[in-house]
Amino acid sequence: MPLPPYIHEELKQKDRYQTVYAKYDGSAAAPTAGLHFTKELLAKLEQKGIAIANVTLHVGIGTFRPVKEEVVEAHQMHSEHFYIKQEDVDKINQAKQKGKRVIAVGTTSCRVLESIANEKGQVKATEGDTQIFIYPGYQFKILDGLITNFHLPQSTLLMLVSALAGKDYIMKAYEEAVKEKYRFFSFGDAMFIDG
Repeated sequence: MPLPPYIHEELKQKDRYQTVYAKYDGSAAAPTAGLHFTKELLAKLEQKGIAIANVTLHVGIGTFRPVKEEVVEAHQMHSEHFYIKQEDVDKINQAKQKGKRVIAVGTTSCRVLESIANEKGQVKATEGDTQIFIYPGYQFKILDGLITNFHLPQSTLLMLVSALAGKDYIMKAYEEAVKEKYRFFSFGDAMFIDG
């Protein structure tokens, strides 16, 4: 079972580090924001009329590599494989056409959607590789919000959430999280970011 490099002990419940909606092998780690969801919660969301679309991104170990370059643009993301099926593309495009919001669960889902969206905020069924690096200044094409965990300092993930919500706002949220002793990383607390 793939575990990120900061988990050093064997998990007693191996299914604890997997989402309830996981389907395919290939990632170096589970999409940890999805660990907050249960089958019951997903059913309640669907009962409320919220369409749920799936994307796949095989997270690479480079996701956990800190940014060490002085100039952020010099950081190179590792390539990661993704795909999205037509039925899921249809749900996303229909939501956008109806003026509904697209909320990604996790930075991995966000990166897939932003990799495949055109300038009009539409997506198409595709499979490929992405090295997208989202940091402050990035103009989101499709995403309206994000559910994600609290991430490591100097990480590309922290930069992504700062791009969506603004660096100052995210730094205030992290100050609060530290003060209140929120849990970070894979089994940590989640936040909803309204883009």
